[in-house]
Amino acid sequence: MLNPTEITLHQQSKFLEIAFDDGSRYHLSYEFLRVHSPSAAVRGHSPSEQVLQTGKQHINVLDLQPVGSYAIKLIFDDGHDSGLYSWNYLYDLGKHQDELWREYLHRLSEAGKSRAPHDSLEQTNHPEEKNG
Repeated sequence: MLNPTEITLHQQSKFLEIAFDDGSRYHLSYEFLRVHSPSAAVRGHSPSEQVLQTGKQHINVLDLQPVGSYAIKLIFDDGHDSGLYSWNYLYDLGKHQDELWREYLHRLSEAGKSRAPHDSLEQTNHPEEKNG
């Protein structure tokens, strides 16, 4: 089993840097980590239940919490906090980052969706008033 030797959040550049005891080092963007969250809310319970994450381009990590000696929990500024990122999962994300990112961008394109946050103006323009 691989173990991390260093984990650093780079808040300005929005990257998590992780080094492992085999000498490998990866820089994983917060957006990449968010859209590849291992939580059931993102991955579902099977590949057909996977939920495409959109609008996460400017996501931030508010906190990183250790989970035992095998994982970390990331708290994102959109409220998502249910994924446990095991050392093996983080290693795999780093190792296959380019391929996974290309697949994600392709899925976004196929769905006609964007990495950019959704425009909130549509929700705030003239809300309907209900009369009781």
